[in-house]
Amino acid sequence: MLELGEEKWMGKGVSTCAVCDAAFFRDKVTAVVGGGDAAMEDALALSKYAKEVTLIHRKDEFRASKIMQDRVKANPKIKIIWSSELTRVQGDDKLRSVEIKNIKTQELKTMEVDGLFLAIGHFPATEMYRGQVDLDEKGFLKTGITNGDKNVWLEGYPTMTSVQGVFGAGDVVDFKYKQAITAAGMGCQAALDSEKYLTGKTASY
Repeated sequence: MLELGEEKWMGKGVSTCAVCDAAFFRDKVTAVVGGGDAAMEDALALSKYAKEVTLIHRKDEFRASKIMQDRVKANPKIKIIWSSELTRVQGDDKLRSVEIKNIKTQELKTMEVDGLFLAIGHFPATEMYRGQVDLDEKGFLKTGITNGDKNVWLEGYPTMTSVQGVFGAGDVVDFKYKQAITAAGMGCQAALDSEKYLTGKTASY
């Protein structure tokens, strides 16, 4: 989060998931904050519905993959504002505008928007598990799902973590899709794996 009070308008113009909410902004003016692949994906998703998409990034180059950058830069609906950051989020019963500051010139300008999408990095809530189960470099739980081991899928427990009997699912494991429906599916997998583990059976279905 930006810590500008934007949480007051979560669900009222502010969102962290364009894939989920883009359709609500058909023919609207939107802004995306970020410079990584998540921000590129959000901007592209919004461009299918919104009248205008402005991508705001605090640096003068993106850290996203080249292919994602090329797609964004080639999209006529997407405008990029470089070297800038949000300093204020304003609204009443819903989001109305954002204030943008150019980091190099200190110039401030206000932009009226219907939607603001935050894509500045999402971190899994796994700090409590650090030192107890293996986490990857981004803090996600390591499971058989993420290690790519075919034998785990065929004979083991794909959702088991590095500790026997401890299983992971949803947003603490899924670093890619981050959707409620995929989290529910992974939860079902973890439940089946844990049931097999508790009954002492192999996890072949």
